[in-house]
Formats: sequence, structure tokens, C-alpha cells
Amino acid sequence: MPYFRELPDISHASLLPKRSRNDERLIVKNIFRRAIMRQDIFSSVSTFDYYNIQENMRPDTVARVIYDDPDLDWIVLIANNITNVRDQWPLSNNDLHEMMLDKYGSHEALENVHHYETTAILDEDNRTILPEGLEVDKDFQYSYYGTNSTITTNPVVPVSNYQYESKKNDEKRKIVLLKPTLVGVFISDMKNIMKYKKTSSYINRNLKESYNPRISGV
Repeated sequence: MPYFRELPDISHASLLPKRSRNDERLIVKNIFRRAIMRQDIFSSVSTFDYYNIQENMRPDTVARVIYDDPDLDWIVLIANNITNVRDQWPLSNNDLHEMMLDKYGSHEALENVHHYETTAILDEDNRTILPEGLEVDKDFQYSYYGTNSTITTNPVVPVSNYQYESKKNDEKRKIVLLKPTLVGVFISDMKNIMKYKKTSSYINRNLKESYNPRISGV
């Protein structure tokens, strides 16, 4: 089911220079109308499956694999609150490499330090007392009690621009997907959400009119 087909319409005052009348209107899709997941569905862990986006997969590709329908790509996006595919969907390896070169300027610059992160520190019982991956200063030090004394160390490693961008892109590959058995319920909810309620601009459940300043004289 294509998403835009389900969007309601809006009767908008024509802005075309060749309009014949001030009250001339155009019927257009209301692209500002957006479906959201019902809170009881969104907050339930059993509603979703975890999924790792593979190389060169697009939202419609994922929808074809999981739901056997590429037109349900909008469910993939809504489940992950993705509103900008360009920024929020993982890049292919080639696109990622080109993006990094464009951003940092050269292959040499990709190896420059972006920031520093902690390495993990474990106690005698193999329990984590300092997790890895915390962003810190280069000179960060950490003190903890050993068997007989206080130990102070510099548990820091550099993270290059290349490593930073690669990790950030890989994080985008981790998404959740609405279980196929719940797709019908969600589509039904979405259709109801898209319907207009009665207001001063209401024409019918699928159409409302926008304000026309030319008629009011404002």
C-alpha cells in the first residue's frame, strides 16, 4: 500500500500566476499529515523484531524482504522514527567512503584523531568498573582500588575520523521492524489517523480547505 495514496487532500488557494479567479483552488496532498504508531504498540517489546540492514539495502528492499511488499517501506521508516532517509539511513560502503573524503578532504585526514575513548577496566572479579567507549580527553585518568593499593591509569585510545564515521554508519544499520502479523492493525490505525475531524475548514473526511487571504482581503 503506497503511503502517499493514503494521505488526505487539502483544497489550497491557487498561487499560480495564470489563475483566472481569486477563489481558484488546487487539490493537493496534505504532506504534513503524518502517521504515528499507537503508543501501546510502540512501547511493547514483543511488537518488534531487531534487524540489521545489509549493504545496499533501501527501505523498500527491507519491506520486500520482511513484508513481501516494497510499498510498505513507510512502515519501516515510521517504526524507526526516520523522517530524513538521506541522513538517518546507513550509507553503502562506497557512498560512505565518498562522504568521508568530501567531509575530511583526503585519505590522510581520515586517519587523524577525531576524539578519544575509554578502554574497559575490570576488577579482580572480572566486573566492569569503567566501560569502554566513553568519550574523554586525551589526558583522562582513572583511579580505582586494587588488591592492596589505589591504581591510577590512563585508559584512553584514539578514534580516527574513519573509525568514527564507520561506527556511526554501522549504528544506523540497527533497526526494529514491526512484526508482519501486526501490519494489518497498523495500516487500519493509520487510515483512521489520516481522516480529518470536523473543524471550520472541514469539507469531508478526506478533504479540507486552507485559508485564502485573497478572499478575506488580508
